[in-house]
This record gives sequence, C-alpha cells and structure tokens, in this order.
Amino acid sequence: MLHPFGSILQNTNNMKNIFLLLAFCVTPLCYAADNNRSAEPQAQTTKQNYKKTVVLSCDLHCQACCDKIMKNIAFEKGVKDLICDLKSKTVTVVYDTRKTDSETLLKAFDKIGKPATIKE
Repeated sequence: MLHPFGSILQNTNNMKNIFLLLAFCVTPLCYAADNNRSAEPQAQTTKQNYKKTVVLSCDLHCQACCDKIMKNIAFEKGVKDLICDLKSKTVTVVYDTRKTDSETLLKAFDKIGKPATIKE
C-alpha cells in the first residue's frame, strides 16, 4: 500500500525542510505564550500600587444626600469606587493617586454643598 506522503518522506532533504519549518513556526508561539503569562501579574500589581482608599466623614441626612454624592463624586477624575454609608455618615472613596488626591476630593465635596473631613 502506498502512503499519501510517501514521495515527500522518502526524500531526506524534504524531511529536514519540513522539520525546520515546523520548528520555526512552533517556537515563536511558545515564546509568546510564556511572555503573556509573566506580564499579567506584574501589570496587576502596578495598578494596585496607585490605588488609595480614604474614609471621609460627611453630614448625611437621608438617601437623597447619598444619591447626590454618588451622582457627582463618582465622576471625579481618578475615582475608582465609592461607598456611601448613611448609618455611620461616612463615604469611602477608592481613587487613583496618579489622577487625584484627597484634597481635590474634599474640594469636590465642598462644591456640591456636602463638606467632608478625613476620618482617621
């Protein structure tokens, strides 16, 4: 019985060429997959280094006060997360230190008529 690739496999030069072609095709794929795995954790830790959390004490009377803060402060540059707690009258803000700071956030609270102070 004749093999479909018999004529190609009989010639040793063709076999060497096929082997080299496969080696050159597979090696870059393995290298790229290895680089992608090692880059992800480093990028994630870099992002974590720039996040900071501050707890602000604010005079909150009702849910409308929380809604006002959520609608306005959430769109300040650098704000990543915002939690408004009506019971403890605090607002927890997670922000990117490359884009804003706590003083800028306090000014934003003053601008909407809800002055706040940093709670320690």
